Amino acid sequence: MEIINRRARHDYFIEDTYEAGIVLTGTEIKSIRAGSCNIKDCYGIVKNNEVFLLNMFIGQYKEGNIFNHEETRSRKLLLHKKEIKKIKESLEEKGLTLIPIKLYFKDNLLKVELGVCRGKKDYDKRESIKERDIKREMEKNLKRY
Repeated sequence: MEIINRRARHDYFIEDTYEAGIVLTGTEIKSIRAGSCNIKDCYGIVKNNEVFLLNMFIGQYKEGNIFNHEETRSRKLLLHKKEIKKIKESLEEKGLTLIPIKLYFKDNLLKVELGVCRGKKDYDKRESIKERDIKREMEKNLKRY
């Protein structure tokens, strides 16, 4: 199961990517396996040499009763110190943001692919849409012949 943040590729230029683990509770992981997760409005920050994911929505687990979790709490990410230092240095540069690109399972562990991203302007978005349409049209013409 993969949850992909399509808006990240549309709204940002992805300059660097990292794979990180997430610290979750039992009801959160069960809820994600059930498909109740959204990373569209999510972003990452570095605080006290630790990386956190903010605004990640994980819905309540039906059978969770009193042990259920808060839906949009900040979640700690598991990265190496070198990676955290590199991310922190790049985020200090103006205009860069830490955005989750993809959420997936790897050997029963939940991983998130993070991207250090620079925001696109409107004309950049139009240009990328135009390039995608041209590429699609070329592939369509090649299939005919």
